[in-house]
Amino acid sequence: MRRSVLFLMLVALAMLAGCAGGKKAELVNTPSASAEVEIPRDSLRAKFVLALTEKDGKTQSLDAVLFSVPGKRYRMELTGPMGIGVASMLWTEEGWTMVFPTEKLYMKGNGYMVGLLSNMSLPLVHIHQVANLFDGKLLPEKFEIEEERDQVFYAREKTGRAFSFAKKDSTVEWLSRMGRDGKPETLQFLEYRTFEGVMTPAKIIFQRDGQNYLEIKIKKVTRNKSFSLGTWRLKVPSSYSLLED
Repeated sequence: MRRSVLFLMLVALAMLAGCAGGKKAELVNTPSASAEVEIPRDSLRAKFVLALTEKDGKTQSLDAVLFSVPGKRYRMELTGPMGIGVASMLWTEEGWTMVFPTEKLYMKGNGYMVGLLSNMSLPLVHIHQVANLFDGKLLPEKFEIEEERDQVFYAREKTGRAFSFAKKDSTVEWLSRMGRDGKPETLQFLEYRTFEGVMTPAKIIFQRDGQNYLEIKIKKVTRNKSFSLGTWRLKVPSSYSLLED
């Protein structure tokens, strides 16, 4: 796989680079949202379309599906034209695996950050934050607001990482923070819709250093559905090569 194509696949899986860390994320509510403890849903399945923009301006679209048991396990599948699988990811508390079948490559690791830690050109995946986007949870779990000016909030995550976001009425319009290479990364949340009772942006645009590189269009979200045991198995053929740090 060409390095640029691998980057696009990882961006699609990552959605937005998170901060590096080694501990499991805590499932707690945002302090500003509610003092009540929210009982996690048993499962979530989201179907969506990814439009990836390369540096030369060309765009390619991928169909995608996410299977989620919040905080416990996730499976994501990306398919290209003719339904050909281009990437699969399985994350559990025991470890994660990412497979690129058309190129016979795979990656493995542990922890909630997914990706190549040593390669600054590739994003790291904060897997819990990725899954939360499809459940209408757009802000990091557990943060403190340090300042507010004209509905723009300047805050800090539990890890100490700073970010900012803007709200209009009860909806989040955008979220911005610095990537690990020092360049700003911004998400824009648009076209809010209700998916099974939860208000969620149906369109999410990702920008890096002021340039659009990814657009997500959510098509359908279902909750509290049973998944087959095969969903939580991802085999890597012996002929595949390991992509290492």
